[in-house]
Amino acid sequence: MLWVALQALPDGEPSRLADCLVPLAWCALQFTPKVARVDDTLLLELSASERLWRGRIQLLRQIRQSCKSITAVKLARGATSLVAMARLQASGLARSKPDDLPLSALAAARPHLATLEKIGCNCWGQLRALPRAGMARRFGAPLLDALDRAYGLQPEIYPWLTLPEVFDTELELPSQVETAQALLFGARRLLNQLQVWLQLRHCGVLALALIWTMDARRNTAAQGELVLRTAEPAIDTAHLQRLLAEQLAHISLSAPVLALRLRTLETQKLSGQSGSLLPDAQATGDSLQQLIERLSARLGAQQVLQAQGCAEYRPERMQNWQALVPSVTSGAAAPGGKGLHDFRVEALYPSWLLAAPLKLAVREQCPQYGGPLTLLVGLQRLESAWWDDGHCALRDYFVARSAQRGLLWIFRARLAPSGAAADAEPTWYLHGLFA
Repeated sequence: MLWVALQALPDGEPSRLADCLVPLAWCALQFTPKVARVDDTLLLELSASERLWRGRIQLLRQIRQSCKSITAVKLARGATSLVAMARLQASGLARSKPDDLPLSALAAARPHLATLEKIGCNCWGQLRALPRAGMARRFGAPLLDALDRAYGLQPEIYPWLTLPEVFDTELELPSQVETAQALLFGARRLLNQLQVWLQLRHCGVLALALIWTMDARRNTAAQGELVLRTAEPAIDTAHLQRLLAEQLAHISLSAPVLALRLRTLETQKLSGQSGSLLPDAQATGDSLQQLIERLSARLGAQQVLQAQGCAEYRPERMQNWQALVPSVTSGAAAPGGKGLHDFRVEALYPSWLLAAPLKLAVREQCPQYGGPLTLLVGLQRLESAWWDDGHCALRDYFVARSAQRGLLWIFRARLAPSGAAADAEPTWYLHGLFA
């Protein structure tokens, strides 16, 4: 058996959590599911994890490295949990045998230390050499049971720690915080704990809330709250830190903040990804969705727009621009049961559409725009909105070339303007430009 006793060291930094055992316990759960808390000490049973982490030395090194991001720690190991705890408490006895450990390191023997010292019993080996019947009558059965568990003669049973269903952690700030952006320092510590929680639960966060408690002596609200939402499940908190920094830059505090609280509102299980043997196929950097979320947080949701498809044939009404909603990815259906993505795929639509069609001059039945235009592709006939009074569209679209302006998208109106003669020449319009 391999037991490790883990304890946080006071490092003198006021920004550290008042109780580091909870994040340390979550960190320890990365290495073994058997983690127990006894007073201010964490006990880890690691015998089943040695092979997975390539040996005992590598496993202990990984535990130290992972806990370093939370706080400084000291650890000791032993064949039983009581031996590991005793070696942790007794400095300089990390490699000592169980018989040489002091009785003060055994919790069950501490109430009887004065009596045991009078009879010359100062270490575990001397206590073990005493008659068991007399020990039971004088000191009680719990001391014998503890001694048996320390030497592996009885099983060690602990209530193992488990992860909560919802991440909800508080952080008391070392001093009052006057500005919202200064809250990011404390929030970063909570996000680091959140990342460990997400990794252990194999899920990503879709929505979380940062809540701050303000000074109650001020005549203001007692709490403030900031909600972050992402379109994709996020497990890397670096993106969440950037979003949080952008959001906090737009917030002004009405009173100093004393404590922070981070809580998950919505999470989602992560789906497995298949690895690729080709290095070029691996995605690097932020995704497009993360870029959009950062821009929305920095500029405001109303400043980042998306095109919403409409069930309409007229090009100028095929889409509406509205504030981006990352979770909305479906579009409206086109007439006839077709989706917008496969509607008129044979049509050559321009990359730039004019806000309003521009009427072109016509000379000898040839439309002009910086000179005569040459029709290249066409016609693409459009007949729509006959039910829309005053906005009926009867058009023939062409791709034309201008010697000075390049490729253009023009159309010929098949419906004469009101008041025009019946035999008047058709009217041409410029509607789009090809990049």
